[in-house]
Amino acid sequence: MARKKEAIKVIFYKSDTGVEPVREWLKKQSKKDKKILGEDIMTVQYRWPLGMPLVRTLGKGLHEIRSHLSDNRIARMFFCVYAGRIILLHGFIKKTQQTPPKEIEIARQRMK
Repeated sequence: MARKKEAIKVIFYKSDTGVEPVREWLKKQSKKDKKILGEDIMTVQYRWPLGMPLVRTLGKGLHEIRSHLSDNRIARMFFCVYAGRIILLHGFIKKTQQTPPKEIEIARQRMK
């Protein structure tokens, strides 16, 4: 019998002031969207490493979870894998076709 793959632990990036921006962002989403986002995070936890269409690698250790929410909206959650853990760095709702560079920059700063 095949052994069930262990989930990679997910942790939230925490600022020096103790704020967890991704957790706070997730709390503001609708119940329906939280379910979608949570399932996408769980898929990454249990199936990492994973590629498109759910996960895209942005280089230098940064990755994004690509979630399709209700009402045809798109969310992105940036993460890195460090010490065997997935660290959620930044989340936002996409409003343009291309991911705004400032959103990627926020994630890269938190990654440091």
